[in-house]
Amino acid sequence: MSNGTASPVWNERLKSPLTWHYVAFAALLLLVVGLGVRLALDWRAISVDADTAMAAKQIQLKAMDLQTAPLRGLDKRVEESRAQMQSFYSKRIPPNYSTISGRIGELEVASGVRITRLQYAQGISGPDLTEIAIESTISGEYPQVMRFINSLERDQSFFLIRAMALAGQQGGQVNLRLSLSTWMRRADAAASGLPSIQQTAEQAAPSGGRGGE
Repeated sequence: MSNGTASPVWNERLKSPLTWHYVAFAALLLLVVGLGVRLALDWRAISVDADTAMAAKQIQLKAMDLQTAPLRGLDKRVEESRAQMQSFYSKRIPPNYSTISGRIGELEVASGVRITRLQYAQGISGPDLTEIAIESTISGEYPQVMRFINSLERDQSFFLIRAMALAGQQGGQVNLRLSLSTWMRRADAAASGLPSIQQTAEQAAPSGGRGGE
């Protein structure tokens, strides 16, 4: 009897609109919960990707910052270098040939040596300066010679000693061949009238055509 009684009751309940409302509400609730879980998972994944992308961008920005650091203020450093170069030129580069010759003469007198040969020639020209090669022979006592060499190296005018060779020695007197260089501004060197090193070498070479005369 109980089974026969239950069946009509379940049939009535299944036919009741309220039962279907409950079923629909439960299904909708499950759908909403499922969508909420999916949205939370997707949001977390997007947040992690965004954090990773942000970290990658920050690393790239830091790398670019380190790469460009040496270039900051480059224009200012270039201007400072130009100013220092012009200051060096004005203070230590002789303006003309007579200044070089006169300064070497002053150092000769001050040190006590005697210059027996002094030859000038134009060497290699750069964008701004031209080398002036100087070949000389000096004689004097050893302290005098060393005083002259030290004076050249410390002089306000820029002299660079290229080579030294002992040419002879007699008693306390020393003869020394000395090769040195200084520089002049390119235009000043061109106006000096000094021969080139090649011309000087050609003039010093013996003439083959006159050798048998």
